[in-house]
Amino acid sequence: MTALITGASTGIGYELSKLFAKDGHRLILVARERQRLEEVAAEMRGISGQEVRVIACDLSEPGAAEQVFRETGEPVDFLVNNAGFGLGGYFAQTDLSTELSMIQVNVAAVVHLTKLFLVPMTQRKTGRIMNVASTAAFQPGPVMAIYYASKAFVLSFTEAIAEELRGTGVTVTALCPGPTASQFQQRAKIENTRLVKGKLIGMMTAAKVAEAGYRGMMAGKVIVIPGFLNKVGVQSLRIGPRAVIRRAARKLQES
Repeated sequence: MTALITGASTGIGYELSKLFAKDGHRLILVARERQRLEEVAAEMRGISGQEVRVIACDLSEPGAAEQVFRETGEPVDFLVNNAGFGLGGYFAQTDLSTELSMIQVNVAAVVHLTKLFLVPMTQRKTGRIMNVASTAAFQPGPVMAIYYASKAFVLSFTEAIAEELRGTGVTVTALCPGPTASQFQQRAKIENTRLVKGKLIGMMTAAKVAEAGYRGMMAGKVIVIPGFLNKVGVQSLRIGPRAVIRRAARKLQES
């Protein structure tokens, strides 16, 4: 069986690639940097003994999803929409082009790839999709507004189509990790926020997050929230006053 994983070169995507490889699946790995992808592919071949292909592609480009679908050239049994990034800062001061690229990667590419690969899955009446969201999906995120909003979209979108697909043989899972030790914080320029500094010791590893997501996907779960404290935090958001939640989120996201 074949798994396609975006954002496969680092972090959660890299760890998910290892889990699929250990189970002997063929892999198609997607990320921007070909050299790093080739290194990961060689590692995965050593783990699985199976074919591993790479597609070097920037999902911030509008035609990227179509490119990935064309280059795949074979049925995909598992689709993991993991690629994504964030940006910290007040919306009135942040760079618009970066934020539009973020929407393209975090939202548009997820929708486009899901549509392209889902249709053949429904025709075959089998397949699993994982969309990587975040605990950020459950609340507004002052000082990181676009990222939080993009993950709220991913969660809502995933839950909706998961219900549409119930009983079809195809499942869709939203993986919603909390702060995870990876290169995400550096790229988003949030290393000095209270949230990250306060979580440095308690952050989950990408490997632990990937393991929880992998198990949940294979079990057909709709929402997977790795870590007990993250689960408790999400439940508290559901009952807390919105004004309090907004202010608390702002305080955590500020430097």
